[in-house]
Amino acid sequence: MYSDEDLNLAVAKGIFTDSSVEQFRHLLSTERNSPAVDKENFKLIGGFNDIFVVIACLLLLFSSLWVVEFTTQSTSVGFLVFSVLAWGLSEIFVKQRKMALPAIVLLVSFIGGVFCFVHELFASEDAMITAIAAGTSFIAAGVHWWRFKVPITVAVATGALIGLIVSVLLSVFPLAQMWLMQALFICGSVAFTFAMYWDSTDTKRITYHSDVAFWLHLLSAPLIIHPIFSSLGILEGTESLLGLALVMCLYVIMSGISIIIDRRAFMVSSLIYVIYAISSIIENYGGVGYSFAITGVLMGAALLLLSAYWQPLRRGLVSKLPLLVRDKVPSVKPQIGI
Repeated sequence: MYSDEDLNLAVAKGIFTDSSVEQFRHLLSTERNSPAVDKENFKLIGGFNDIFVVIACLLLLFSSLWVVEFTTQSTSVGFLVFSVLAWGLSEIFVKQRKMALPAIVLLVSFIGGVFCFVHELFASEDAMITAIAAGTSFIAAGVHWWRFKVPITVAVATGALIGLIVSVLLSVFPLAQMWLMQALFICGSVAFTFAMYWDSTDTKRITYHSDVAFWLHLLSAPLIIHPIFSSLGILEGTESLLGLALVMCLYVIMSGISIIIDRRAFMVSSLIYVIYAISSIIENYGGVGYSFAITGVLMGAALLLLSAYWQPLRRGLVSKLPLLVRDKVPSVKPQIGI
């Protein structure tokens, strides 16, 4: 299996021409009756060897952490060695061999190791220590991006920056705890805007910019959705018919956004809230013991139907958008006959 990045590399090396690659993509879109952009591809795994390497890396990393921690009686030193090993393995499996899944796992291991190292170094639960650890993780993510250019790094760095901001606010203003959900919503909105920036630079979804945007959308979606649904009391046992109506309206709006930007993160992130709300309403008002199963059948059927008509819905919604907005989202291909 070859990715769009591989095809772009072949074009850059003069092996293929731009026109031949474009014709190849058009052929696949026609044969599969689905535009390439609709597949929402991102590079995750190149083969079972990726899984094999990840298992070996994790065994080495965590075993080394345990051995160093046991011999030195220092958790911070253990995490320091853990981070150094993660970087060293990245030099082999990311920089040289370009393996996708190991790149993701080693990046998360490196940043997580740096965060835990700083946190254990101070051995305190104070919010400012968490802020220092998050700030160090943000810098580490920046250095990692400069060296390896792993797409998920931007999302991890953004998450670390959000952790830094929230931790500083809680440390300086303890009463800010009351506004935590609102702060997370604002951070999620900023992350979503950042994701749309990366998406707008690659509306054809054929470069690593699209992968960066994908991970940013996965980060921003729960940060936006959780505060909204929490404010409705969905997870606090306050379900009502009015609450269910609001949940469904919000889900329709988020589904519309997902369809327009051709990203399914919003729908997936909010799905658990919708399922919980509907099943609770059925159970409370209908007394059905298997309400969750009924909800699953209804939502599963609805999502499959939406998947089948994803492109026609996109055509209808995107065509009504202003031209300035349409230029920032993936283009809608003309309808392909069966």
